[in-house]
Amino acid sequence: MIMRLFEILTNALNGNAFIAVGAAFAWGILSILLSPCHLASIPLIIGFINDQGKISTKRAFRLALLFSLGILITISIIGVITAGMGRMLGDIGSWGNYFVAIIFLAVGLHLLGLLPLAFINGVSQPGMKKKGLLAALLLGLIFGIALGPCTFAYMAPMLAITFSLSSTKFLYGIILLMAYGIGHCSVIILAGTSTEMVEHYLKWNENSKGALILKKICGLLVILSGIYLLWK
Repeated sequence: MIMRLFEILTNALNGNAFIAVGAAFAWGILSILLSPCHLASIPLIIGFINDQGKISTKRAFRLALLFSLGILITISIIGVITAGMGRMLGDIGSWGNYFVAIIFLAVGLHLLGLLPLAFINGVSQPGMKKKGLLAALLLGLIFGIALGPCTFAYMAPMLAITFSLSSTKFLYGIILLMAYGIGHCSVIILAGTSTEMVEHYLKWNENSKGALILKKICGLLVILSGIYLLWK
């Protein structure tokens, strides 16, 4: 069923321009929802925003957006570097996975309340607002390292079509990649922003029982993601 869906989207990428852009956007969404590697970004950003305390929806959106941009920046850099080295796109070797797994385990332990990490502490503390935004970007940059081979495996049809169009329809190829990137980021941004909206609706703060339970669940999921990277 899933393979059939990808086959349909791949064929759509070669069709009408409007359909192709829509297919690229849908492909970006599925690259999050159907990939164990990318799916780990959801509990990570939810736990991070939950840890920020009571913030506005606008700020939650900014945090999730910066996290997503961090991922895209790292993926782009890794893609260029590995291509220049003649390696498979995104292949950073096992050491890259070890590094990110350690970060995951540390963040997961932090969300469980077992390991204090000052750089992602809540913004309720004086002077932490800018640090919160920087931490979101930094987490995205680090998380992007782990997504190398996984990301480019999903992007293979997109890249193949973009490269084939580069000589005659370069701008169109860029638009397809942008649609993929927007779809990819939209899931993360929606998850992060919705977290704050739910907390606001339920009148939670960082010390509410529900918020603490959500934070611990996210911590466990992030730790499991780190273990998955080590096992992989």
